[in-house]
Formats: sequence, C-alpha cells, structure tokens
Amino acid sequence: MHLSITQLKVSALPSDEEAMAAADTLFESSKTWKEGKTIKGVKTYREKDPDDGAPWHCRVSVHKPEEATFEQLWAKLGKDKALNEKEFIPDINKVAKVKQISDTQTIWTLYYTFTPPVSPRVFTVLQITRLDESSPRSGTIVSIPVDLTDDQDLVKLEEKGVKGRYVSIERLLELEDGSIEWRMATSSVSHNL
Repeated sequence: MHLSITQLKVSALPSDEEAMAAADTLFESSKTWKEGKTIKGVKTYREKDPDDGAPWHCRVSVHKPEEATFEQLWAKLGKDKALNEKEFIPDINKVAKVKQISDTQTIWTLYYTFTPPVSPRVFTVLQITRLDESSPRSGTIVSIPVDLTDDQDLVKLEEKGVKGRYVSIERLLELEDGSIEWRMATSSVSHNL
C-alpha cells in the first residue's frame, strides 16, 4: 500500500498491518526530507510525492514530561482523535463518527467552515491506530481519505460541502529521558473556493 491523497472506497480499505507498514516506511522516509524552518523548537520538513504530485509536510516536536505525558497525548490523538481536534481547531464546525469498523479503525467526517469567500470543506477519513506498550512506547495514527459513495447509508452521514482530501501519519515515541517525540506528516488538497 502507498499512502496518498487518493480516496479509497469503503470496500477497499486496508488492514491495520498494510496501513501501518506504509506509515512506517513513510516515517523513515521523512527523516531524509528537505529541512525547513524551526519555529519554537518545532522542526519542519517537506517532500513531493512522485506518485500523486501532492507535497508532504512534516513537523517534529519534542515534549518534556512536565508539558504532556505519553498517556495524555495518546488520550487526545489515539482515542477519538477527530472529536478531540474539534476542541482545538476553531475551523472544525462538526465531527461525526461515520462507522466504527474495529477497535483500531474508525471512519470520521469533519466539516470545516471558513471565512467567506471560502466554501465549507468536508474531509472524510479512515483513522487507524496502533499502540505499542513495549519500551520505548509508541503510538501511531494513520488517516486515509475515504470515498463513501459505494455505501449510500454512510453517504447520508456525511455533511454537504466541497470535498477535500488529506492523508496523515502521526507517531508519538517515548524517548529515553521520558520526553515524547511527536512526528506528523500530512499531504492534502482542499480544492477551489
């Protein structure tokens, strides 16, 4: 499997193993991407995907235990991530759980509203999570764009708006000193106004 902004049909969603293998490959690749700015300790990187042409952007931050623990970060990212994002991203107006596929796979739809003339955007994604409790602990979240049109019952749960697409991978990694490295890479297209 190759992670990209190409939407997958509900009938063609990957297994946890396929998605995590693709994420692991992309995490390794991100270590060689072109370095950008460092802003308040957050390092940025970028790369162009030769397969779909959409640019990838990566950011890496390290958080001391007194700032946030592994458990606190995982509670917000690894469990109901889309609902938690709504609490921190003012442009997200609505979030709906479309389908719980398993304990580790959930389809979400996120409805963003922006200041006119930008039209509302709808992003529908499959979020897959993996928590590894062995030392060093790590948690991975993969978000893949989904096309619901092959299941009309699910389509009814999706908000109306311009359909955007994003793919992202996030990893929390516990470091030897107890700090947490948070690495996120994303690629997106939000279409015209």
